[in-house]
Amino acid sequence: MDETEVTTRVAPAPYGKPTVIVDDVHIVYRIHGAGGAATSPVAGLRRMVTGSRAPTIREVYAVKGVSFVAHEGEAVGLIGSNGSGKSTLLRAIAGLLPPERGAVYTSGQPSLLGVNAALFNDLPGERNALLGCLAMGMGRAEARALVPGIIEYSGINERGDFASLPMRTYSSGMAARLRFAIASAKSHEVLLIDEALATGDAKFRKRSEERVKEMRDSAGTVFLVSHAIGSIRETCERTIWLESGVIRGDGPTDEIVREYEAFSKRR
Repeated sequence: MDETEVTTRVAPAPYGKPTVIVDDVHIVYRIHGAGGAATSPVAGLRRMVTGSRAPTIREVYAVKGVSFVAHEGEAVGLIGSNGSGKSTLLRAIAGLLPPERGAVYTSGQPSLLGVNAALFNDLPGERNALLGCLAMGMGRAEARALVPGIIEYSGINERGDFASLPMRTYSSGMAARLRFAIASAKSHEVLLIDEALATGDAKFRKRSEERVKEMRDSAGTVFLVSHAIGSIRETCERTIWLESGVIRGDGPTDEIVREYEAFSKRR
C-alpha cells in the first residue's frame, strides 16, 4: 500500500445488532495563543479583565471524517502510530469529546477504561473497588459481594495485603490491574479499553484477554486501543487502523495488522 493512500474496507457484520455507529466524525482541538508572552499568566489575566481573545487560535484536526459500525459480540482493535487519533476517537465514542462535525450513536452508555481511570489515591484498593462498583450503578449489597472477587482477580494481594493499603502505595501495574478488574466486574454493552492491558505482567494480560473474550461472548462490544499488537491479535477479530486521524484499514485483524506492520517498517 502506498504511504499516501487512504483505504477503507468495511468489515462484514456476522454479529448482532449495531451498538456503535460513528458517522463522518471530525474532532478538532483548538489551542489558544501562539506561545511565549501570548500564553503567559499575565497575558491570560489581562484577557480575562479586558474580555479580549488570545491573538491566535491554532486548530489541530485529530480525527478526520471517520465512519464505521460496530455490532454486538465484536471485539474491535484500534491501532496506529502515536498521535494517530486512537484515544481521541475512544473519548468521542464515550461521549467525552463532542464532534466538530458528524455524530456518534451508541446503544447504552459506553464505559471508558484507561490507564488513567480515576481512583482515589488516599483510599485502599478494596474501598476503591466498592466505590467503582457503586459508580457503575450496582446496589450496595451487590457491590460488596463482588469486591473479594475483584481483589482476587486483580492479583494485588499476591505479595501482601495491598487491598487494605492506600492506592498511592501501588505500582502503576497494580493500579492498572485493579482498574481493569473493577471495570470488568460488570457486563457492559460497550466497553472501551485504552492501553489498560499493556501495563500488567504476562500472566495478567492473558487473564484480561480471556475476560475481554467473555464480555464479547455475552453480546458486549469491546474496543481495545493498544500498542501491544499481540494483545490485538489475541483479543480482536476485527481491527481498525487509524493514521493521521483517518482510517487506512478496517477488516480482519491479521490482514490489517500485516499492512500496519509493513507501513511502520517503511517509515
